[in-house]
Amino acid sequence: MLASKLYCPTLRDDPAEADVASHKFMLKAGMLRKSASGLYSFLPMGRRVVLKIEQIVREEMDASGAQEIMMPIVQPAEIWRETGRWDVYGAEMFKLRDRHDNEYCLAPTHEELITTLVRNELRSYKQLPVNLYQMQNKYRDEIRPRFGLMRSREFVMKDAYSFDVDREGMIKSYENMYDAYTRIFDRCGLNYRPVLADSGQIGGNYSHEFMALADSGEADVVICTKCQFAANVEKAVPKTLEAQPEELHDMELFETQHCATIHDLVEITHTPIEKTIKAVAFDIDGKLVLCMVRGDHDVNDVAVQNFVGGNDVQPASEDLLKAHGLVPGYMSPLNAGPQGDDFVILVDPTAMNVYNGVTGANKDGYHYRYVTPSRDFKDVKVTTIRLITEHDGCPECGAPVKLTQGIEVGQVFGLGTKYSEALHATFLDQNGEAKPYVMGCYGIGVTRTMAAAIEQLHDDKGIMWPVSIAPYEVVIIPVNVQDDALMGKAKELYGEMTAHSSEIMLDDRDERAGVKFNDADLIGYPVQIILGKEYKTNGTVEIKVRRTGDVEFVPETQAAQRVQEILSDLRAKRM
Repeated sequence: MLASKLYCPTLRDDPAEADVASHKFMLKAGMLRKSASGLYSFLPMGRRVVLKIEQIVREEMDASGAQEIMMPIVQPAEIWRETGRWDVYGAEMFKLRDRHDNEYCLAPTHEELITTLVRNELRSYKQLPVNLYQMQNKYRDEIRPRFGLMRSREFVMKDAYSFDVDREGMIKSYENMYDAYTRIFDRCGLNYRPVLADSGQIGGNYSHEFMALADSGEADVVICTKCQFAANVEKAVPKTLEAQPEELHDMELFETQHCATIHDLVEITHTPIEKTIKAVAFDIDGKLVLCMVRGDHDVNDVAVQNFVGGNDVQPASEDLLKAHGLVPGYMSPLNAGPQGDDFVILVDPTAMNVYNGVTGANKDGYHYRYVTPSRDFKDVKVTTIRLITEHDGCPECGAPVKLTQGIEVGQVFGLGTKYSEALHATFLDQNGEAKPYVMGCYGIGVTRTMAAAIEQLHDDKGIMWPVSIAPYEVVIIPVNVQDDALMGKAKELYGEMTAHSSEIMLDDRDERAGVKFNDADLIGYPVQIILGKEYKTNGTVEIKVRRTGDVEFVPETQAAQRVQEILSDLRAKRM
């Protein structure tokens, strides 16, 4: 490809709208442009990266035995109503009506459609197992699209669905996909970690997320420093912390003006934070759920939702709190209204172990001290609802853990029979009995993988692509296109290399050398071949490796061969 013919409008200044590296550099490098909030057009260089990631995914999926299909983006409402998800999926679902007033959605996922697709076709156990996948756009009406491709409203996803006769078969399919994902993300050059995960809206209770580790990641990941345990913090169940027993005192009401937060309570009353018990309240499908954790801990809303059930989780409104006798800023089970079908109180077991603690009195400007929850909290449900911290030990081996951030680039789910039962999708087993398929679901965010690679691999100058997904592997840069000798050799080298590869860019633009060097670093070509004064004086060309910054000079007759050696070495190292 000739740079003079390339549609790649690079920018010199940082875009004001970009707040993470991947968004900034994709805009600056002319790889994509914003069309509307959360919607992007991919320009040629960005599209090449997406296609390369798709090809890696496709090769590994095919090698795993999965078969590619293509399903429609527009899905009928009826199949979502059959599973009960039409009304509970949430506001992220784009819904529409056709001219006949039929209801549809733009696919956020395809569990319903794939199940209805096969339920009249896969009728016998002899046809199973089957794994079908597609590479397609998905749509989710994010309340706040941000971070470019990491949280957009339209994105490219690979989603696969396995169908087995029993749970044992599903686990084999799951492990097959897990292994395929490790190969895919290895080939994409990511630093990633598979972690235990919650299944969320998809359902099932068997899931791993593949997290690209990056400071800009939105997900918190806990990793053991000794064993192989790794999990999304929402999935990690911390061990209950015991407290040193104390002589118990009777509860005592005391005034605490301007202490509506734990921080204020600690600062003003000089109470140790581990002696405080804080409250967080949720509205889950109209039910008020009051959650109590120790003051230095945070509530795990996913654990709360999994325990209570329901779909729509929102912070409880002030009106809902007051209707159940709770005073915002001073909430606790003490003096609260009676529990029932519309009100439940959950207490974390570590909070239950506090002796002589401080908690709200449900009276504005007042707390109770000398509260011992195991004695004073009545009719509450005790379950682990706090997030793990770096002060906790590993849930499996007890060793120290560390928290880090990750970008979810893939997830595998064991669905079981949730969708096949709801959609009456069955096969006949060996005894002629109708059984529901046991399903798995497996997703990879293709465009998010592109963003994650940049988040991990960039510097102040631009992107440092792994060879496997770079838009072009090599750029040839003659520093002066007006110099016939330099330009002639550049074209000769370009012709020699393009005879064997389509991954070569010749920067034949009549631009200053500095502009070309800056663009080469910004775009992130893995290898740069520079023809400048060294070639003019002694017939050598400069070869620069973008990822490492290594530079070497070789005779021009050896340049093509040396570049191939460098690329082979980078590929072998997944760089």
